[in-house]
Amino acid sequence: MPLRVAVQMDPIERINIAGDSTFALMLEAQARGHELAVYTPERLSQIGREVFAFVRPVEVRDIAGDHVTFGEETRISLGDEADVVLLRQDPPFDMAYVTTTHMLEVIHPKTLVVNDPASVRNAPEKIFVLEYPQLMPPTLVTRDKAEIAAFRAEHQDIVVKPLYGNGGAAVFRLTEDDLNYGSLIDFFSTSFREPWMVQKFLPKVSEGDKRILLVDGKFAGAVNRVPAAGDLRSNMIRGGAAQTTEISAREHEICETIGPELSKRGLIFVGIDVIDGFLTEINVTSPTGIRAIKRLGGPDVAVATWDAIEAKVG
Repeated sequence: MPLRVAVQMDPIERINIAGDSTFALMLEAQARGHELAVYTPERLSQIGREVFAFVRPVEVRDIAGDHVTFGEETRISLGDEADVVLLRQDPPFDMAYVTTTHMLEVIHPKTLVVNDPASVRNAPEKIFVLEYPQLMPPTLVTRDKAEIAAFRAEHQDIVVKPLYGNGGAAVFRLTEDDLNYGSLIDFFSTSFREPWMVQKFLPKVSEGDKRILLVDGKFAGAVNRVPAAGDLRSNMIRGGAAQTTEISAREHEICETIGPELSKRGLIFVGIDVIDGFLTEINVTSPTGIRAIKRLGGPDVAVATWDAIEAKVG
């Protein structure tokens, strides 16, 4: 049965379809006969217990520069006129993002929101992961300078990044004798009101930061992302190169450990980051990787995702 699917995302006309997982999910939905419409977060409204959005029906195609055709914009009740909402705008995970989760929680699960908005709100990507310290490298979340100094003294080589950042932005490595330490701490203090994440540096990041996708708590595919020469960050939008990969016994263990909780929380489509066998992040807002995995000959994770969505709606 065709589903009415509304996609809350960044402006679709601006995306890079070659690497965009939201676009991959939309292509698969359309291939299954589902009706697609898009809207951006600022077009979302709530009156009492009803949630509305100004949506544009769309047809999508896998042609760069000509990937979308819009229909006429209409105002719909997401609770009554949509079967599924894909919550897919990119971070930053700020109060604007949090507010949309409160609004979408009103319609879920009558209208299935993917991922569950309450769980997205309650599982920030660099905090939720702290529930699994046995799987992680040594990690500190704080903005206390004395704590950071003690952590650095213990581990010598550390990475500092914003707690609610994304895409590798403002990720810094600080070695034991790095003279930029004080300046960087001052920069973070004035730039970010939230605590920061500080982790022990993992040298094998040069061999890749593996993105593993899970669908309803089950392993669905993986891609290895290798940093560009001279860069710490492996994110593909920062120049990281995608490579085929197999997952190790340790990575299977990570998936099996966290998978049941992901499924329990309604986190249907999740991307985790693993470096040298250590879990570093659990991405639940707008994880990517679908197109790279398929392009390198791996499974089409969009198929598994829609199988899971359809089963829950059914």
